[in-house]
Amino acid sequence: MYWNEKYETMPREELKKLQLERLKQTVERTYHNVEHYRKAMQERGIEPSDIKTLDDLKKLPFTTKQDLRDNYPYGMFAVPMSEIVRIHSSSGTTGKPTVVGYTRNDLNTWAELMARALVCGGAGREDVIQNSYGYGLFTGGLGVHYGAERLGASVIPTSGGNTKRQIMIMKDYGTTVLTCTPSYALYMAEVMQEMGIDPKKDLKLKHGIFGAEPWSENMRREIETKLNISAVDIYGLSEIIGPGVAIECKEKRGLHIFEDHFIPEIIDPETGETLPMGEEGELVFTSLTKEALPMIRYRTRDITRLIEEPCSCGRTHIRMERVNGRSDDMLIIRGVNVFPSQVESVLLEIGETEPHYQLIVDRVGTLDTLEIQVEVSDALFSDEVRRLEQLEDKIKKEIETTLGISAKITLVEPKTIQRSEGKAKRVIDRRKF
Repeated sequence: MYWNEKYETMPREELKKLQLERLKQTVERTYHNVEHYRKAMQERGIEPSDIKTLDDLKKLPFTTKQDLRDNYPYGMFAVPMSEIVRIHSSSGTTGKPTVVGYTRNDLNTWAELMARALVCGGAGREDVIQNSYGYGLFTGGLGVHYGAERLGASVIPTSGGNTKRQIMIMKDYGTTVLTCTPSYALYMAEVMQEMGIDPKKDLKLKHGIFGAEPWSENMRREIETKLNISAVDIYGLSEIIGPGVAIECKEKRGLHIFEDHFIPEIIDPETGETLPMGEEGELVFTSLTKEALPMIRYRTRDITRLIEEPCSCGRTHIRMERVNGRSDDMLIIRGVNVFPSQVESVLLEIGETEPHYQLIVDRVGTLDTLEIQVEVSDALFSDEVRRLEQLEDKIKKEIETTLGISAKITLVEPKTIQRSEGKAKRVIDRRKF
């Protein structure tokens, strides 16, 4: 099932022609309307007329989050403020927030892409979509909301929080599709159990569309089992448009990138060199239809790879593997690169713990230390000490084998680790650099 079959199944050669036409228009617009891009291109000796093929994209400069901060708040906008009808921004917890703007056409494009994404993820007009992404400056809530309305589905704008009430609504209103972060979906499943709600008997849930944080295949299985649904991953970021850049289809073998609107690349995060198709590296996007905030070669810092092989669903757009970490969230511990998602995979593979964990990184003298706190069930926590010690040892060995680094494993009693209604806080780094 497609929302826009013409573009979703467009032959590759036809798609490339469309991309080149839109790329030329984007470069022209940014060069003449955004001082930052004009200077960056001039420094490289590039003019818009130099873009003659899609390969010429590699000549263009990268854009980073720091560029948006340096031009805070509106310096990267390509239209006057009189044409901006919506403003979103990041939280700014690590510096100046990044500000993104939308024209009326941008909002229409975004709603259209989100409707496309929702259909790809299993939703239809007849569905009741409970949208538990946060509303406000974060793009997740409103992005899904307007896409669901464009689709014609019934939307319940619950946002995050007040979990017991959300579950009551889910039961009473007949929710069939849940949208939120995967960590919040797991928390909902935990609260349902406490409330005596059986998703299979008491709810009408069929699909979950989860994103905004990396999550593993094992976590997907955990969510699908506990909520009795089919769960797919959705990808997006505010700087590019918000949610709706890519999503999994029913095959769940990579996320279809909507290439008629975005050109993806994979680069070596250290050198910036473009990597061959299929190699893992940092994901880079160039927007093709954005008016207010066009992005040229934006470095997402997300680590993934692109998949060129055709998908059996019939969509012709390139797919990306689910993000397995971020180059800027990556921990370097005693010279070893560690992503929280790798730890999560190990824990869920073992299967004797709860899906809640936290990494605590510290430094003793000149040596980095890693402690992994993991919740266990009430029954296991109250079991004999020997069994707990055996589980700690098992996790420790698996972590060392998978990550190539030793870690202290601490099993903690249920509900010790703080729950999240948005993005889960997996890492506490106490080192001073």
